[in-house]
Amino acid sequence: MRGSSVSSPLIDRACLLRRVAPVLVLAALTGACSSGPAPATYDLSAPMSRIRGASGVQVLVNEPAALQQLSTQQILVKDASGSVSFIGGGQWADNLPRLIQTRLINTFENASQLRGVSRPSSGAVADVQLISELRRFEIATPDNQAVAEISVKIVSDQNGRIVNGRIFRASIPASAVDAPNAARALDEALTVVMLDIVRWVSGSQLPRREEPGDAGSQSQAPGKEQAPT
Repeated sequence: MRGSSVSSPLIDRACLLRRVAPVLVLAALTGACSSGPAPATYDLSAPMSRIRGASGVQVLVNEPAALQQLSTQQILVKDASGSVSFIGGGQWADNLPRLIQTRLINTFENASQLRGVSRPSSGAVADVQLISELRRFEIATPDNQAVAEISVKIVSDQNGRIVNGRIFRASIPASAVDAPNAARALDEALTVVMLDIVRWVSGSQLPRREEPGDAGSQSQAPGKEQAPT
């Protein structure tokens, strides 16, 4: 008599467990490997320093343009050959160009006599805009120098003309290539750059948008008409 082809529930369950067990073990190992400590988060400073000049001018500060390797929260390391890596265990508090834009606005607010400073999304009407590019923000090895470099253009908001342009750079030694020391040195380098930018903008001859009624102010005051000659 031929044996029955119907398997018992106990045998089916044992086979299922043998198939599933390796998957469960792999998932447990993966979870154990990914359960390390979260990276520390580092902010950037907005220095406090009163700077004279450019009173009455309103400025819009755009988010700096940047290459993809700088458009991140990671802390960058670049060696002499140009090879790029990132420091583990630490990250910036926000996407780097957006964070620098915010701290540069804060520095203008803290330091200058400008009438107002904001970002373009605020809808404010400005006299000039700052168009910038984040060129470098890294720990350069093997010298372990924190390098911050930003190019800035002052652009008339009324006609789009470039009024002035300059590249700002600062370098500060980092005592070690780890997250706390790298973040501290880069913050100090950026502080130097941002104060230089504020001094430069505040000391420049900036165009001003005509206020409503300015055109009318040029008209002559009413007076006696001159007799025809």
